[in-house]
Amino acid sequence: MNGYPNAIDLLASVTHFLRSALLPSLSDADAFNLRIGINAIDLVRREIAQRDAAEERERASLAALVGSESSLERMRRILCEKIASGEITLDQPSLRQHLRATTIDRLAIDQPTYSAYLAAIARSDENSSANNETQEE
Repeated sequence: MNGYPNAIDLLASVTHFLRSALLPSLSDADAFNLRIGINAIDLVRREIAQRDAAEERERASLAALVGSESSLERMRRILCEKIASGEITLDQPSLRQHLRATTIDRLAIDQPTYSAYLAAIARSDENSSANNETQEE
């Protein structure tokens, strides 16, 4: 424990101050520009908080898809090459699952209030509940 607030908490404090103390006092144009800045800070905060776990999930999924482990960028390139050559296609459930999961992880960082993201999360929750009920029977 270092006694200092972490970056995520600092960014949350800054956006709280900007939203609650500064934003209400600004004119339309300035308020709009401040909202853009607040959204950028929030995106950076979510990126810091969620990126490592999302990349670890992607790394594991890619390793299974491409059949080897390497850097994340290298495995992404290998996957693209395999898709381009037809070796891996959307007919394969593992590719669809990988693309869906990585897209959901990215949306959680970039656009967590996006309606399609929220619907996808709701469907995942429903499917998880249904799978848990089936396993308990």
